[in-house]
Amino acid sequence: MSQGRLHDRKILIVDDDRDILESFDAALQAEGALTLTAGDGNEAVRICMEDPPELVVLDMMLPKRSGFLALEKIKGYEDSPAVIMVTANEGQRHKAYAENLGVDRYLQKPVPLSRLIDTAVEILAKRDELIGEDDDFEGDDQAEGEE
Repeated sequence: MSQGRLHDRKILIVDDDRDILESFDAALQAEGALTLTAGDGNEAVRICMEDPPELVVLDMMLPKRSGFLALEKIKGYEDSPAVIMVTANEGQRHKAYAENLGVDRYLQKPVPLSRLIDTAVEILAKRDELIGEDDDFEGDDQAEGEE
């Protein structure tokens, strides 16, 4: 049996829409991810400070602290997690602002679950390469991508 393409990757999902949160959570867990969830921007920032995930799937429109304000806090330090921002907003200004704040990918809602997973896999693989180059370290992760 395959372990899933996101086996043991820690991913935080932030959305105030329960249905979206639960569907993203189920899809990522089905690929082996260790998921955390948050319903607002303040909770997301708290989790990222206390127990940083490798990846955050972040909704833009959130109660208490918007996705942008959460993104500023989450991305503002070394080793900050990768961030996929998901939004129903089609404005290019928002996308440009998110990119300016360091978002790794910006996806329009509704996001097909397969696209979310492919994007998460791609971003984490790229992140692993960068970390590998920084450390010059050959870990035991090499065989993971092989079937």
